[in-house]
Amino acid sequence: MSIRHSLLALLQDRPRYGYQLRAEFEDRTGSSWPLNIGQVYTTLDRLERDGLVRKEGADGEGHVIYSITEAGLAEAGGWFASPVARTNPPRNELAIKLALGLTIPGVDVGAIIQAQRSVSVRALQDYTKSRRDMSARQRPADTARLLVLDSLVFQTEAEVRWLDLCEARLMQLANPPR
Repeated sequence: MSIRHSLLALLQDRPRYGYQLRAEFEDRTGSSWPLNIGQVYTTLDRLERDGLVRKEGADGEGHVIYSITEAGLAEAGGWFASPVARTNPPRNELAIKLALGLTIPGVDVGAIIQAQRSVSVRALQDYTKSRRDMSARQRPADTARLLVLDSLVFQTEAEVRWLDLCEARLMQLANPPR
């Protein structure tokens, strides 16, 4: 996820300070990806250094307000217009754990799969319930959150199916064909 581009996108609406950006990001994404406030301010500093945002001064409470520049608008527009690259797959800690577990003596990979399946199925139930509850009272502003929830549901369903495949491969390994 690009925090840099997400902050630029939010600043297109209106100038904001860091805590407002964090709250708006979490509100629009259904708090699916919590942002560390230190990371928000570090990113804003970099965006200012790169000429993509500028400080507008402070509000009455001492918060530094940031606004987007023309270069920032162009950067955000380019981000929205470009597909997400699939050249470097994201790191998947679970896949790494299972791959290493298969190569290290004494690691019970089956137990890892079972424990993860339990957590993933529980998460899937929670996401599905949240999606169902939100759909029941859906307002236009909820559409963004529903998109994020749908993504989480589909990713978690895929993970559970992948864990089933991993378990099947473990069984093949334990019982080779004769």
